[in-house]
Amino acid sequence: MPRPLVKGLTFVCSFVVFSTIAGCISTHGIAPQEQRLGDAQLATDAAIQHANDEANWPAEQWWRAYRDPQLDAWVRTALDGSPTLAEAEARVRMALSLAGAAEAAEAPQVNGDVSLQRHGWPDDFFYGPGELAKTTTWNNNAAIGFSYALDLWGRERSNTERYLNIAYMTAAEARMAQLELESNIVRAYIGLSLQYAELEVGEATLKQQEQILDLARRRMAGGIGTEFEVSQAEVPLPETRRQLEALDEAIALSRNQIAALAGKGPGDGASIRRPTLVLAEQPGLPGKLPLQLVGQRPDVVASRWKVAAQAKGVDVARAEFYPNVDLIASVGYSAVGGGMLEFLKGQKFTYGVGPAISLPIFDGGSRRARLGQESAGYDVAVAQYNQTLVNALKGISDQLIRIHSMEIQQDLAEQALAAAQKTYDIAARAYSGGLTDYLNVLNAQTRLFQQQLVAQRVRAARLASHAGLVVALGGGTLSGRDTPKEAQMVPETVSVRASGER
Repeated sequence: MPRPLVKGLTFVCSFVVFSTIAGCISTHGIAPQEQRLGDAQLATDAAIQHANDEANWPAEQWWRAYRDPQLDAWVRTALDGSPTLAEAEARVRMALSLAGAAEAAEAPQVNGDVSLQRHGWPDDFFYGPGELAKTTTWNNNAAIGFSYALDLWGRERSNTERYLNIAYMTAAEARMAQLELESNIVRAYIGLSLQYAELEVGEATLKQQEQILDLARRRMAGGIGTEFEVSQAEVPLPETRRQLEALDEAIALSRNQIAALAGKGPGDGASIRRPTLVLAEQPGLPGKLPLQLVGQRPDVVASRWKVAAQAKGVDVARAEFYPNVDLIASVGYSAVGGGMLEFLKGQKFTYGVGPAISLPIFDGGSRRARLGQESAGYDVAVAQYNQTLVNALKGISDQLIRIHSMEIQQDLAEQALAAAQKTYDIAARAYSGGLTDYLNVLNAQTRLFQQQLVAQRVRAARLASHAGLVVALGGGTLSGRDTPKEAQMVPETVSVRASGER
């Protein structure tokens, strides 16, 4: 670069810097106020502190812990063809495109311009006849322009990073949508499993009630029963059949729900068989510190990227208080008159080069308002992040409490089921030996069916609590999952003060 040009640029830059410092606009008194929560402000409870931290962290395909190939197939089908995930992925691509557009503003810009015009001159201009009066000429131009924003204050860089952070946030939200989809399918599948179990118990109950009715009719026919006993035995049959019909409806609706979640039609859901869920083991915790526990959750990751994006928004707003300096150059040919290609002759060559400077002096407070808006937006993002942390820890604690309770309840339910089975076996042996009548056997069987139903519901709740804990922890580990560093989540400390401010 020629020495005179370097000296000129140095003088111009010095001038605009001192002009800004002594200018009429200032960032004084405008800054973010909200602080992010840390481990010291987030105490964990006994459920988290006493949890098993030696068990394996949930796998990426965490639903395979249920050991049901049909469930695995439907989840994979959903991940491949769900419209919800397709929408989330499209949003990620859109955010990346916006980041690319912002990054392009940092690069040099080169544009070409060519114009060919045939111009007819009037007889008389407002200042009198001209040399070209009553003539027709060519007015042609061809030029290549170059411009480059020096970005001395990092505005364009911060803007690019802001859009990149938004893209990362959108990617985390897409992962959150995927986790919700996985969870919804697993929960619907567990519900379907419970409905089949309830249907099985209901069918056995109906068969038992029909046996009771048949026994009552035979007793009345033998002269040892009454019509009241027959009528009493007929009472529960319609309600039991209604419950079975309701369960058939619920099973059909659950099949439709699973198919819809997977992006399939009801016809595909009709092929779903009875689930065969067997839970291998509960997931463990990665550590005891709050930020370690929730660090994998996509909603927490998305909130962190949102804070980082807002921090860059503050940096962009602060940089707008400084002047813009662009380098501009152009070369080309220009001619008015002569033939159509006259402008391509060497003597028609033109060029220009130099800086373009935009200096904010007085804007009525618009830049301060913009900085205040971005600072408040940062505070909003931090407050939302803090609430997300609180909710995340609550979710983990809730699921651990539920799992602990479900383990106790399942043990008690199995004890009660074993006792009911033992009572039924005793009644059946007594009836076979002629020591009791069949009604005692049927009554014991009724209690057995009731306890089977309780045990199945507790089992389903325990299966659902496993899914709940996995979701609360953020799902299975994924390679390449990223989260912003602490330094990225705070604005750069830049302050511009007007002359005389303290």
